[in-house]
Amino acid sequence: MGSVARLDVLPSSRGSGTIGARVKLSLVDVLLAEPEVRLCAVETLRWLARHAGIERAVCAVVDPESGRLTGLTGLGVPSAVVEAFSLDLSDRTHPLVVAMAGSEPIAFHDSGQILPRPFDTPLGKASFHAVPLGSSQQEMGPGLLLLAGAGDGPVSDDVLWAAELLGVRLAALGYRRIQADERRHKRERSLLLAVIHAVTDPILLTDADGRILIANAGAETLLTAGEEKREGWRRAVALNNMLFSASLFTAESGPTRRELLLVDPSEGKELLFEVLSTPVAIRSGENGIVSVLRNVTDLRRATEEIEENYRRLRLAEAATRAERDRLDLILNSVLEPILVTDPAGNIVRMNPPAERMFTLPGRRDGRDGRDGRGSEIERRVQANDAVFTSFVSNLYAGQSLRWRGELNLIDPKTGATIPMEAISGRLVSKHGEETAVVTILHDLTEAMEKAVLYEQVKRHSEELREKVREATAELAGQNELLRRQALELEQASALKSQFLANVSHELRTPLNAIMGYTHLMLEGVSGAVNPAQQDKLSRVDANARHLLAVINDLLDITRIESGKMPVQAERILLSELIDEVMTEVEPVIAGTRLAVTRDLSPDLPEIETDRQKVKQIVLNLLSNALKFTPKGSVAIRLEHHELVGEISIAVTDTGIGIAEENLKTIFEAFEQANSSYARRQGGTGLGLTICRRLASLLDGRIALASRLGEGSTFTLFLPAKSRTA
Repeated sequence: MGSVARLDVLPSSRGSGTIGARVKLSLVDVLLAEPEVRLCAVETLRWLARHAGIERAVCAVVDPESGRLTGLTGLGVPSAVVEAFSLDLSDRTHPLVVAMAGSEPIAFHDSGQILPRPFDTPLGKASFHAVPLGSSQQEMGPGLLLLAGAGDGPVSDDVLWAAELLGVRLAALGYRRIQADERRHKRERSLLLAVIHAVTDPILLTDADGRILIANAGAETLLTAGEEKREGWRRAVALNNMLFSASLFTAESGPTRRELLLVDPSEGKELLFEVLSTPVAIRSGENGIVSVLRNVTDLRRATEEIEENYRRLRLAEAATRAERDRLDLILNSVLEPILVTDPAGNIVRMNPPAERMFTLPGRRDGRDGRDGRGSEIERRVQANDAVFTSFVSNLYAGQSLRWRGELNLIDPKTGATIPMEAISGRLVSKHGEETAVVTILHDLTEAMEKAVLYEQVKRHSEELREKVREATAELAGQNELLRRQALELEQASALKSQFLANVSHELRTPLNAIMGYTHLMLEGVSGAVNPAQQDKLSRVDANARHLLAVINDLLDITRIESGKMPVQAERILLSELIDEVMTEVEPVIAGTRLAVTRDLSPDLPEIETDRQKVKQIVLNLLSNALKFTPKGSVAIRLEHHELVGEISIAVTDTGIGIAEENLKTIFEAFEQANSSYARRQGGTGLGLTICRRLASLLDGRIALASRLGEGSTFTLFLPAKSRTA
């Protein structure tokens, strides 16, 4: 549709009519013969096109339900455009609504001026005439004609006559339809009320506020009460109305199904209803709710009884099933074959182990297994059945309730004979009638094999006992030989230690004399010596001192091994001891380019230990650090570990370090790090051994952390309190 924005809205002048009476009468006949509104409009537009020069036209009528002006049919205009046309008649300022309310046609011409309110028309932007349908006496006719001709001249009287005729016909058809609808509605309402009152269940229609509009006899009994009713009846009805009104709020969103407890006004009993509520449209813009109440009191009572009986039945079935499952579980969990036979000797129940002995295995091909291997299995099963039947008959022959015996069965698959021990017992009812016989079969194969194995084990045990006696005698001889060898080794070790002590003592006397005379010669007591002689004498003195240190190490090792190394405990301050050690090695430090530092904790307590041995350990560790550190630094750190009750003395260097494979053997006697630098430094390899053993004598230990090429850290741990404290 085009938007009309530049049209003048002016009253259209009338033109004279030129159409004869016969032509007009033909239109009247057609409209009177046509009962459909749309076809009447189509015929009128065609008549105007033929006799009034109308080229394009649209007929719009009032929709009584929506109150809007909608397109009915058109001439020279697409049907989709006509159907899309819709105008709200409540908008009294719209030009077309104004034209429809007037008694005269209005012409819309393009003047080039912009209208204050542009509007859309099915005829687009072309000039047209709006002609109201009906007579001038009507306030607003049933519709409007939008006509566009070859020119912009006035609307002729013939066009106005046709519009008035179409309006009268449309009004007549609308009135007839209304009367027919009213008669149909009355018939339908009467029929609906008859159906509603014929239904025994309460049915009622309520408005949005819960007021009852329609109700049958059943609903009136529950929800209405006249003044002639007694007080109890009216109170029951008031309570029912309150409960029913409260339940209606849940039905406004859609169909609902719920249960509602009401009171029977006549008897005062509680009644249970199933309420089916559905929202419906009553009038335009007004909704109501249709409710159907089904009395399910007896149904609920019967349902509860059925559910209770069904619950008891399920409990009984569950108990029976549980008992049967428990019996099956017991039977299936037993590895021994168990069979239950009736008084006639027929097998009525068996567990899986018994099934393997007394039933044919299922075949996948569906054959009965009577040929080949299947027939052989069947014969074995039949033989087992015959043997078992014969055994059970012995129980029936006697008067005892228990029977025990042995029988031989055949494995159906392998054909091997299986010796069995059978134990049978009769089951007797309360009335003394025999109901079944239960038989348990126990495979004796394993018991027989165990008996044979027991004899073999017994024989081998005797043989083993004899061999043990022989081995024990031989072991006693070997132990005696080892004892004698150990005694000889102890004697040899004692002799070795004594020899080393004696030799060391004998070596120290002349060695001290050599060192003394060498010192005197170096001092010039016997006369002045030249530089060459002084150099030689210095070498003699140095080697003598080295030899003395080796002898002292040997003596220390000997005394430690022989247990003759005494411990002289006294209270000492380790900080003072470290100062003494640093003073002794100061000449050695001066001969190196190393940075030696000390880190002493300020809270170091006094400890009770052997001062000389601690000093010997620290001096040895510090000397090794200075000896095997060509460049870098050496650090001594003292720490007090209160939580574990220990004091640590750590000597850290940045020297050559120790390879990982040498860490485990570095503390062994005569062991040295395997490197060219270590070999050039010399030594006996006893220093670390002596340090570890001295630390052990002092209830301490030495820990080592080292990496080759990065340096080493030797840490001496001593107890802060002596063990005797």
